[in-house]
Amino acid sequence: GEWEHPMIPNPDYKEDASLATRCKDCVMVGFELWQVKSGTIFDDIIVTDSLDEARAFSQETFFAKKDKEAEMFEEVEEKRKEQEKEAREKKRKEEEEKKEQEDEDDDEEAEHDEL
Repeated sequence: GEWEHPMIPNPDYKEDASLATRCKDCVMVGFELWQVKSGTIFDDIIVTDSLDEARAFSQETFFAKKDKEAEMFEEVEEKRKEQEKEAREKKRKEEEEKKEQEDEDDDEEAEHDEL
């Protein structure tokens, strides 16, 4: 038949009825997360059992901010891409100047070898 676990007395166990109650004055929530990629942001957290309350909250928070956040992200991305482009151009110029200097040094060495 089916196995049934034995009930073992634990004199240190104290039942806490408040663990499974609704918190009305909660002001914080904690998460322990493992991430492969950093940078995840959590904002405007709601814990509810009401779909209507959750929808209203999302309108006041997420939907009120998402377009502005998208604009800000695009601005940051444009600046980052421009900086990367400038860095590539600077590196290319430095490499060209280094190559020109090496070519000049090679020419000078060749002139000295003829003497």
